[in-house]
Amino acid sequence: MSEYFSKRLKDIMPYTAGEQPQDKKYIKLNTNESPFPPSPFSLRLCRESAGDMLLYPDPEYNSLVKVAAQTWGVNEENLLFTNGSDEALNFAFIAYCDKDTPAVFPDITYGFYPVFAAINCVPKKEIPLKEDYTIDIKDYFNAGGTVFIANPNAPTGIALKKAEIEEIVANNPDNIVVIDEAYVDFGAESCVGLIDKYDNLIVTQTFSKSRSLAGARVGVAIASAALIGDLKTVKYSTNPYNLSRTSAAAGIGALLDEEYFNDNCEKIIEAREFFVKKLVGLGFSVLPSKANFVFAKYKDICGEKLYSELKNRGVLVRFFNKPRLKDFIRITIGTKSDMEKTVETVSEILKVIK
Repeated sequence: MSEYFSKRLKDIMPYTAGEQPQDKKYIKLNTNESPFPPSPFSLRLCRESAGDMLLYPDPEYNSLVKVAAQTWGVNEENLLFTNGSDEALNFAFIAYCDKDTPAVFPDITYGFYPVFAAINCVPKKEIPLKEDYTIDIKDYFNAGGTVFIANPNAPTGIALKKAEIEEIVANNPDNIVVIDEAYVDFGAESCVGLIDKYDNLIVTQTFSKSRSLAGARVGVAIASAALIGDLKTVKYSTNPYNLSRTSAAAGIGALLDEEYFNDNCEKIIEAREFFVKKLVGLGFSVLPSKANFVFAKYKDICGEKLYSELKNRGVLVRFFNKPRLKDFIRITIGTKSDMEKTVETVSEILKVIK
């Protein structure tokens, strides 16, 4: 850190991204990416758009917005595309949090929320999850701040029902509620259909997981026209051209290739259920996941040990060295073959260190 770095940021703890080691080939199950490539149609549109890279993209991304509005059954004015859903979330922190309006979120959730609060210099209120790692929705009624809930939650994978989310939104008439649906396509219920009913609801989604575009950085905020107008004010005050031409084109292809999207989601759900059954059979405790990952622990082996042993054997997972999390490892769901190999590797480890 240099002597010139702002004093207001000197104590900030940046978000820790999943490691990307290059030393050997791994079964990579640590960053919740899709194991499947982008759809062929998405790649084709991406390549075709590359010839126009000398020009700035349309800052409104009208072609992408038009296709997305048809996909989600909303109006074009209800959509704002962003550089990954992280940017949409950060816009919400900027727009709806200040010294008098804290950010309110669970104590165990997506690790970027406290970072966004810190970088934007806003207070935060972290609400503990229950002993079973679920959210008590009543804890968020009349929250007195802007509510951020990942649904399904990360890193637990546990999802609230749509009706439960609606109760939170309905019981915060004076607060914005942001529902982060990064993993919703793997078995949870989306709240996009509620935006016409509630003018205090923002839903964010990403193309990084279920649509196989983690490298393209495409996210979206879905909300009332008034709220999208707020977020656009922030966007145009920071980076009007926040998506590249190729990313926007890839996003169009990903939305239009609905059969490919649905097929991949089904494959991941099937692989998840297969993997959970195998882990439980080996003696693991696994939280009920509606995401493309599982959060699992073994009674006699700490999470860090399992993480290290798996990495040494070529399987990369995620370990969080934090209270209430350090007994667990988070394992992204890959292909069926990936999960079969991971089960074999876990079985080998248990034989050696039990």
